[in-house]
Amino acid sequence: MSACQTIPSVAVADNASAAAAAKVQAADPAPAPATVAEPKVDAAPPVATSKEEPVSMITPMTERNANIRATGYAVISTQNHRNPAQQRLMAIRASKLDAYRALTEQVYGQQLDATTTVAEMMITSDTFRTRVQGIIYGAVLESITPIGDDTYETTLSLDGRVVNDLRVLYLSQLAAARRR
Repeated sequence: MSACQTIPSVAVADNASAAAAAKVQAADPAPAPATVAEPKVDAAPPVATSKEEPVSMITPMTERNANIRATGYAVISTQNHRNPAQQRLMAIRASKLDAYRALTEQVYGQQLDATTTVAEMMITSDTFRTRVQGIIYGAVLESITPIGDDTYETTLSLDGRVVNDLRVLYLSQLAAARRR
């Protein structure tokens, strides 16, 4: 027996309505047309077809060809250089790298390691480590904008078709690594 079955629908007349209509016709000798409303029968629920794509963890949650955008930030004064012009250039570079990291998170996801240490029913240590790894190509630099006096913001975008190519490349690399 299969998991999904189609059950044929059969219209069944309401017994009380049919009996009432029969009494009316028997009492009235004149041939009057009897109108009996047939009950509405809902259509059978849709049956799953084999053409539907299986749901998996790697199925994109967004539209397949949707572009993605990422923004990165960097503070000028925290850059390790004495020359203010060099600090600005380093902040621009750092904000661009932060935007690339954000794009990589959106394409490949993020690995999270968490450790919690409990002693005497109290948390003594709570540590989180994240890791992002991947290849990004074809990103378009949309803007590099100074925010206030001490911060740069960089925005990158990535075409949805490139995102799908990157995911396919990543999955094929994972499959090849598992075969070894």
